[in-house]
Parts: sequence; structure tokens; C-alpha cells
Amino acid sequence: MRTDDTFLIGGDLPVPRLGFGAMRICGPGIWGHPDDVDGARALLHRVVDSGVRLIDTADAYGPEVSEYLLADALHPYAEGLVIATKGGLVRGGPQDWARDARPAHLRRALHNSLRRLKVERIDLYQLHAPDPEVPVEDSLGELKRLQEKGLIRHVGVSNFGVELLEKARDIVDVVTVQNRYNLTDRGHEAVVDYCAAHGIGFIPWFPLATGDLARDARLQGIAKAHDATSGQIALAWLLHRAPVMLPIPGTSSIEHLEENCAAADIALTAEQMATLDGLAG
Repeated sequence: MRTDDTFLIGGDLPVPRLGFGAMRICGPGIWGHPDDVDGARALLHRVVDSGVRLIDTADAYGPEVSEYLLADALHPYAEGLVIATKGGLVRGGPQDWARDARPAHLRRALHNSLRRLKVERIDLYQLHAPDPEVPVEDSLGELKRLQEKGLIRHVGVSNFGVELLEKARDIVDVVTVQNRYNLTDRGHEAVVDYCAAHGIGFIPWFPLATGDLARDARLQGIAKAHDATSGQIALAWLLHRAPVMLPIPGTSSIEHLEENCAAADIALTAEQMATLDGLAG
């Protein structure tokens, strides 16, 4: 994997642009522990050995399981490794994702993430989703206060549109946005363009549509030209789409991890990009 193609998160955290999403190291439905805990540990070691320096997780993954596994496998952390986590969603079951961005909840969630990850400061702490019951000024105002206390290095947001993002930036310095986005799902195209214009990292979640893009026949011609898989082409397109793009494909398989990392080495031509650009929707 190329490690020279980097992005500076917040202007001071250099990471290779292809990261790792630690959601799928949990059990089925992102719930509970994985069946093979030793396998999850081995995978996480391989993530770091592959040159990945951005790992994204959340307190809602498991819940709590992903953060515990990361600390169990990787603490003390490799130099330059950025572990980003999120707060603001709560889980009552595998299919239950509820929003809670009250200041008291976020404050408690942050302290619990610090404890589980065994760190004194979170490098990138993201509001997992805006809460319609809580003014965004209250939610992000609390994260700003926690940042001023030295518990958060940088603040990010997730599932924000452009209008709300602009409002957020009036409250706190937002250095990343994490929204659903991939080759065929471009609902947040305007957010990508906004982030590119303002030097804000864009972290696309669902970058391979849970494997659907790896099976998309429309990508096979370009994939063949690069001796690659369709999934690798979909990731390469994301990396070519904007210099602020930070894909975080997740997997529970070392083989799939290595396949994903190899996508960073694929150089798409302008003609191939034009063809892929036409696959939206």
C-alpha cells in the first residue's frame, strides 16, 4: 500500500489516505464479540503492519467491543497511529441505533472511550450523528469544551449535510466529516466538494456497499485492465475522487484487508475515471 499519499488531519496528524474501519471486527450485526477473537487480534496487527495509520471505530460498535479489541490488540499504539472514535449513538440491540447527543451523554461517552482505548486524549472524536432532539450548538459546544480540557485533539462530525456542517464550523473547528458515500451512492456529493474546497477530511462510510461493489459487473473491464478486483477499482475511484478522501474499508479477513490496501497502488486514467463517474445511482 502506498504510504506516501497522505492527508494531514487537522493540519498536524499525517495519515496514509486509505484507513481501516473497525466496525466489522465485532460479532454479526456489529453486535457482541466476534466468534474468533484471536483472529480479530491478528487482523488488527496486520492492519498496522500494512502501513495503515487511521483506524476508525465508535462506542456503538459492539457496543464497546470494537474499542476494547483495539486496545487489547494494539496498545501501546504504534507511533503515528490515529484511532478515531465516535459518540452520540446508543444500542439496545443488533438493529437498534438511537441518537443521543445530549452534552451529558457525550461527556460520559468520551470518558468511557478514553478508558476503553487506554489513552488520555482522543486524536479524532466525532459526533456520530446529529440528534434532532438536541441543538447542535449544545452537542458540539460540549465537544469543544472537552477539547479545551485536553481530552480531544480534533473534532469531526458524521452524517452532516453542507448546511449543518457550516453551522457546526461556527461552533468548533471541524476537521473531518464521515458520511455514507461510494461509487454508486453519491448522495453527499456536495459535502465532498465542500470538504475539498475547505481542506476538511472526508471519510466515506459504506465505501464498498458491504461488498456489493466488489461484485458489480460494470467495473470488470477496468478491473481487468489493472489486474485488479472490482472492489479495488471502487476504492481506487474514491482515492482519485478528491485529495481529502479517506476511505476506511472494513473487513474481518486478512486476505480481504490486503486486497483493499493494494487498491491504493492503482492509478486510474482520466478516461477510466470518466467511465466510473457515470456509474452513479
